[in-house]
Amino acid sequence: MFLSVRGNLLVHIKGRRVVVVDCRLRCCVLKHDDLRFPSLIPCAFIFLCRYMGTLGSQVMCDNIPGLINKQRQLCRQHPKVMQAIGAGIKNWIGECQHQFRNHRWNCNTMAREHNLFGRLLHRSSREAAFVYAISSAGMVYTLTRACSQGELENCSCDPGKKGSSRDAKGAFDWGGCSDHVDHAIKFTQIFVDAKERKERDARALMNLHNNRAGRKAVKRFMNLECKCHGVSGSCNVRTCWLAMADFRQTGDYLRKKYNNAIQVVMNQYGTGFTSSVGTGGRVCNRTSRGADSCEVMCCGRGYDTSRVSRTTKCECKFHWCCAVHCRDCQEEVDVHTCKTQS
Repeated sequence: MFLSVRGNLLVHIKGRRVVVVDCRLRCCVLKHDDLRFPSLIPCAFIFLCRYMGTLGSQVMCDNIPGLINKQRQLCRQHPKVMQAIGAGIKNWIGECQHQFRNHRWNCNTMAREHNLFGRLLHRSSREAAFVYAISSAGMVYTLTRACSQGELENCSCDPGKKGSSRDAKGAFDWGGCSDHVDHAIKFTQIFVDAKERKERDARALMNLHNNRAGRKAVKRFMNLECKCHGVSGSCNVRTCWLAMADFRQTGDYLRKKYNNAIQVVMNQYGTGFTSSVGTGGRVCNRTSRGADSCEVMCCGRGYDTSRVSRTTKCECKFHWCCAVHCRDCQEEVDVHTCKTQS
């Protein structure tokens, strides 16, 4: 049957197959097979969660590919949480792409695969480990933010942050809205880990480890933020709350963990870089010796060089007071892009 959802979006549910059609974007065909959450992030999951309120939580949750019964039960019980997750997926995909923007594998997503990261998640690779960790961290971050902003009915600010406490600067009173990260961690652990705990094979244990690393990374960067009260800002009394840091810090931290994993694996097995989906057309650095170099980025296929014109600021002068005036200058630069596979 075809279910008309909203505007140009249609969802076709037929047996074990779900087809999401958006005439403005593209068609995604997904199956239940080989989909582990959070390989999550099948594109249907984004659309189905976003439009859950229109079709009803039971219809949607029963037809999201790859979920086990425990996950479907949680999905039906918490439709607003699922909507929040669907809306937040693009943020942690964007962070993943930022972290690997200068590498062969750049966290690119696939329009025609069973999940957004294609066949990558079928392999026990360092890149798959990073995707699991950043996805788990992203879900914690998204749900914590939704709780603090009052978007979810079953959570809000951290109820445990009441009364007085102390830090290195002295005593302070809890106030404001402390991010309730423990609530988000608990839900994410129950929901995301459910399938891995059912499998209990070597791959599942690896996924559980990476999921846990992602959750812990968000809590690691909680900051105590304070506001001073007193005569002329004397800060005789402080009101403080716990707030999550920008998600970029979590991404940077997990990326360092990924770098360490590369060193361990290469020392133990002597293996090289996991094959990428393709780097044809990617911009590379001809003079670099790092991961963004044309030699590494293009996998030995060579690169093309084109001359392009770009506008830059030049001849900048400071004018009292207080402005800097610059001219727009044109310059010709060489841009190097990897050749496609022949």
